[in-house]
Amino acid sequence: MDENVIRGRMQVALDLVLKDLSTIRTGRATPALVEDIVILAYGGSQKLRLQEVASITTTDPQTIVIDPWDKSIIGEIRQGLLANAGLNPSIDGEIIRISFPPMTGEDRDKYIKLLSTKLENGRVMIRQIRGDGMQDIKKSFEGKEITEDEKFASEKKLQEITDGFVKRIDGAGKAKETELLQI
Repeated sequence: MDENVIRGRMQVALDLVLKDLSTIRTGRATPALVEDIVILAYGGSQKLRLQEVASITTTDPQTIVIDPWDKSIIGEIRQGLLANAGLNPSIDGEIIRISFPPMTGEDRDKYIKLLSTKLENGRVMIRQIRGDGMQDIKKSFEGKEITEDEKFASEKKLQEITDGFVKRIDGAGKAKETELLQI
């Protein structure tokens, strides 16, 4: 088992989970909610992410402002937001505003369930990587490349690495849940 490879794969999984968690709405408007939305720009000939065609800012906790660099695609950006995110953007001159209403208790419950699903998916990814590592250790032991003591030490080290990454996922989940529960 190559510890650096395992850590690298687990870090990629953790980064993926953290990016996924940033898309969950918490009652506060953040650019992360819309920056990866795909826009069909220039007559549908190019698929671009919103952050590639506009600056995205928040003016207050309830409003996202999108300022396209090329003002000619403002309508296409609005259509992309309507189609891909179910948001209701309004064009205000040369910018687009998206207002988020305050979250209800029902919304918070829905997002907490979504959060727990995303966290569990992250834990599953980490455990799958651990499973791959365990198979590598088993193959090395069966191929007489490592001794039984080395096998147990490697398995213990792999479990410690796994526990560390799962703890980081759980910590991110607790922080996000705290954000969700704030009014």
